[in-house]
Amino acid sequence: MPATAQSHHPRRRRRTTRLLAAAATVVTAGALAAAALPASANAGEGNRGHGGHGHGRYQDVQLLSFNDLHGNLEPPAGSSGRVTEHQPDGTTKTIDAGGIEYLATHLREARKGNRYSITAAGGDMVGASPLLSGLFHDEPTIEALNKLDLDVTSVGNHEFDEGAKELARLQNGGCHPTEGCYTDEEFEGADFPYLAANVLDEKTGKPILKPYWVWKHKGVKVGFIGVTLEGTPDIVSAEGVKGLTFKDEVETIDKYAKVLQRQGVKSIVALVHEGGFPASSSYNYDCDSPGAGDGISGPIADIAKNVTPQVDALVTGHTHAAYVCTIPDPAGKPRMVTSASSFGRLYTDTTLTYDRATGDIARTAVKSANHVVTRDVPKAPDMTRLIDKWSTLAAPIGNRAIGYVSGDIDRNGTESPLGDLIADAQLAYGRSQDPETDLALMNPGGIRAPLTYAASGSEGDGVVTYAEGFTVQPFANTVNLKDYTGAQLIQVLKEQVTGPNEAAPKILQISSGLTYTLDLTKTGADRVVTDSIRLNGAPIDENATYRVASNSFLAGGGDGFPTLNEGTNELVGADDLTALEQYLTANSSAGDPIEPPAADRITVVQ
Repeated sequence: MPATAQSHHPRRRRRTTRLLAAAATVVTAGALAAAALPASANAGEGNRGHGGHGHGRYQDVQLLSFNDLHGNLEPPAGSSGRVTEHQPDGTTKTIDAGGIEYLATHLREARKGNRYSITAAGGDMVGASPLLSGLFHDEPTIEALNKLDLDVTSVGNHEFDEGAKELARLQNGGCHPTEGCYTDEEFEGADFPYLAANVLDEKTGKPILKPYWVWKHKGVKVGFIGVTLEGTPDIVSAEGVKGLTFKDEVETIDKYAKVLQRQGVKSIVALVHEGGFPASSSYNYDCDSPGAGDGISGPIADIAKNVTPQVDALVTGHTHAAYVCTIPDPAGKPRMVTSASSFGRLYTDTTLTYDRATGDIARTAVKSANHVVTRDVPKAPDMTRLIDKWSTLAAPIGNRAIGYVSGDIDRNGTESPLGDLIADAQLAYGRSQDPETDLALMNPGGIRAPLTYAASGSEGDGVVTYAEGFTVQPFANTVNLKDYTGAQLIQVLKEQVTGPNEAAPKILQISSGLTYTLDLTKTGADRVVTDSIRLNGAPIDENATYRVASNSFLAGGGDGFPTLNEGTNELVGADDLTALEQYLTANSSAGDPIEPPAADRITVVQ
């Protein structure tokens, strides 16, 4: 059946809330080269400025988009709640950003005066979420997105953290199969469609959710195709993707673009949960300088260059980067590709000029800009009520103190202070289960937020609450012990910079006692200097056996570390958050807090 809909979902509440306060917004402009309409476009045109509706042949359609929210309903803490802005004098400054109360205000303000407005997302709306959402299997986030009037989103890899059945429950509603209902009302599910065009059921060969969706309003039709990265099985637990097949992004988008074309839908946007790496971390960096797309690298650049020209724009995500770029399509014509960072810190406002005569987008007139979700605007009252409701339910669990820190413990860098702390916690836990445990390894992607010194609530500065620990490690992976030969251990370290990790290295965080040199001036496996690898000062013996602690995701070969799946004599322990809690409780107090580790175990040569 065609996945079509009118501009409002059948269960959608009509947009009646319009805030009167002006939303202060920091803007970066990105526009296609030669951003002028065809000569005939001005005939009968009304106001063509931002918010103009257009009359006659051409109609402006507003596309608001964001990605990688990850259940961050409350303002994210520390560096996860800031964006970097490039200044005219060449300097940069940071701006506090994010929080669903502020995102709602900004989006509602942006929609004012735009009768043709669509709100779309690029996946990872849920998963790896803070306690406020994660404790309730992300029902609070779906409820918030419904109130936000999200129209459509693609799935991301984190939508599969709890498997396809749980994703279907988030879409369709119903109480959790084991924990039941959290409130007096049954969970209704998402008012918006999740799109999963390239995620197939192995048995039927069909998409597990709708592959596409069509927005319609007064004769204007815009189709959306949603895909996640083909490599999702490599970065999600095996149980989460059991029974599923993930197909090539470009082939899938091209397939459904033809389907939409046959249905008379010629204006098409791809929602792609895959991203790129801009040359600057500033959200307002001009990635089209010196040329279209020159300032961005990574998987999305290749995808954008190969997706059929029938697609008019790509809303992307996954890398948590911010960019507004034009990348030439296979016909050599520029096409807009956007990403709005993560955690609700930015949103993208794109103007698509719809040609009623052809039903297509006049791509030379497409404009796009990323806007900061600043916290200097009024909070959306309905979102405040939602947060208060779920916070009351979470408080007895989340407010409990589990440790003390003397300062911020950050997760940034090749080796991070927080990465060292977590690895040490898992080593200590491993030794409590088996005294022969030698070392611990932690994947950096499993560390979702920093530990901040400033209090997030009423607990006081320096206090680490269970909620804060949950935000750091929300996956409920177990800490597993396995035996490896020294040769296998060396191979694991080489896999950080080879195979699927060669283009974008994944540097494991390591426990105290393990040291080595990472030479980034070299290529491939040589970047890990074999002769430099030491454990407690001694070289690794390739024929000896080493007992290694790691989370269950890594132990199963996740993140491109197949050798970790080859370990023997496995012992499955408690969850990784328990290991962190036990370590913090045992090694810190109000009078003697933990100091940030030095992050000096890996010597990096650049």
